[in-house]
Amino acid sequence: MAIANGAQHSLFYIAESTYGTTPSTPTLIPLPHTAVSLNMSKDGIESEKLRGDRQVEDFRHGNRQIGGDVTSELEYGELDDWIEAAMGGSWTTDVLKSGSTRRSFTIQRRFGDLATAEFHNHTGCEINSMAVSVAPNQMATITFGVVGKDLSISTSQFAGSSDATAGTEVPFDSFTGSITEGGSTIATVTAIEFTVENGLEPLFSVGSQTTNQPSIGKSRITGSLTTYFDSKALYEKFINETESEIVLTLTDVDGNDYEFDFPRVKYNSGQPDVSGEGAVTVAMDFIALYNAGSDLSNLVITRSEA
Repeated sequence: MAIANGAQHSLFYIAESTYGTTPSTPTLIPLPHTAVSLNMSKDGIESEKLRGDRQVEDFRHGNRQIGGDVTSELEYGELDDWIEAAMGGSWTTDVLKSGSTRRSFTIQRRFGDLATAEFHNHTGCEINSMAVSVAPNQMATITFGVVGKDLSISTSQFAGSSDATAGTEVPFDSFTGSITEGGSTIATVTAIEFTVENGLEPLFSVGSQTTNQPSIGKSRITGSLTTYFDSKALYEKFINETESEIVLTLTDVDGNDYEFDFPRVKYNSGQPDVSGEGAVTVAMDFIALYNAGSDLSNLVITRSEA
């Protein structure tokens, strides 16, 4: 009996022109990933009838929801469609800003090592969140939170479908790149992470177990900058509610860059805790705000190909 192995799991996607509908002849694009928790969940509806013998007479499946995370090592160009969807903007001359454009995908999971291959097709998938994490001695990681409409399982690919060629880019690491804070290079950062949240909420109606296209909230970006505690300068920005700017630049071994510019941030916590005799660090949580200057965005992502 063949048992599915993660080493032979594949993940593909295709942009939808109509929410929840897979194009008739899709060209599926491979998505690099390290972990996937994308699945269907259902609400439960239990009969409230009282029988006298304490038994439950009936139970039904309720609303269907697609949700979960897709985690990957951040690679140049390989995830740009999903990054664009998470931001709600459009890549314009290699610059991406926050916007209001909705994008949905059909996502296909393939379990190709089973005796009969299985294809799990998730439709109406939108990117609800995007979390980036950079820490020393690690690859930079990115996690997408997905909210979708429905799931079907088949033993064959979509009719007329074909696969695009997988990319050959390498992941970004934490060794090559830079961070500036308030316009000055800061070399004492031990970790930086941030999350873009879109506030997608399913909308159910009578006559259907699946959602209409979900409602969407504000673009909220929060993060944390952890540094060695070497002076009061950064900590005082939290104390005095002083606005600042954070720019994270990642460079891969081929010289490709992503620059993540948060042009207007406020720190909303800072604790130089001591837990032993080693170096003291301070974690500075921040929120990225709309910048009314030339950026017109809470986050500006710039890509530069070598």
